[in-house]
Amino acid sequence: MPGSAMIMYETSSDGITLRAALAGELDLADADEVRDNLAAAAQASPCRFLQVDVSRVTLIDSYALGALISARNSAAAAGVTLTLVSPSPPVAKAIAVTGLSAAFGLTS
Repeated sequence: MPGSAMIMYETSSDGITLRAALAGELDLADADEVRDNLAAAAQASPCRFLQVDVSRVTLIDSYALGALISARNSAAAAGVTLTLVSPSPPVAKAIAVTGLSAAFGLTS
């Protein structure tokens, strides 16, 4: 479906950080799948950090934001620190409105 969220992974050369890149629209239709995918990646990876690049996310709704918080909590339970990096304007606005900057490792 055009515009739906896609996720790609790569591990840093030192093996400490797993990098995920999200692109497209992140909303109710894709949020559960993205949440489950990120949580599973955090649990299966030997990496201690999971950086989620959201620079190419064109839309995010409140349900999807909640799904990212849930993925963050699942990662933390597995001993992995999940942070968001390079938020696109829609993601930055959603994070600012909800006050979740610190939860995602972003500076206000």
